[in-house]
Amino acid sequence: MTELWLMFSAAFVAATLLPGGSEILLIALINDDNSNWLALVILASLGNTLGSITSYYLGTLGRFARSPEEMAKGRYKHSLSLIQKYGYWSLLLAWTPIIGDLLCLLAGWMKLPLLRSTLMILIGKSVRYFLVAAFTLHWFG
Repeated sequence: MTELWLMFSAAFVAATLLPGGSEILLIALINDDNSNWLALVILASLGNTLGSITSYYLGTLGRFARSPEEMAKGRYKHSLSLIQKYGYWSLLLAWTPIIGDLLCLLAGWMKLPLLRSTLMILIGKSVRYFLVAAFTLHWFG
């Protein structure tokens, strides 16, 4: 039970704007005991998704802090263009390093539909964790 809570917590923190390596923890926990790999993947996916939704809500608060012109410059430029072009579908990439956190933040900033955004984030993050678990079970299990 402790490892499940640890996995959920690490995945949540890793999805916010704080750095984290939940995939490495998932690999270590599966290597330690691969009998509960599915529970680990589910909790990692849920924790990581909820962390991204936290970033989404931070983005809704930031709506008042920046103008669209400011957001279209600098480090937000690429992520903003993805969101503008593909809408909530771009959140399937919320798992990616660097732009993933910004995508979630910008989704909130642009007030994309919460339910659809959450579903896309959950799908993308779940696929990633399932692939990490499958790789781990195949090569190390």
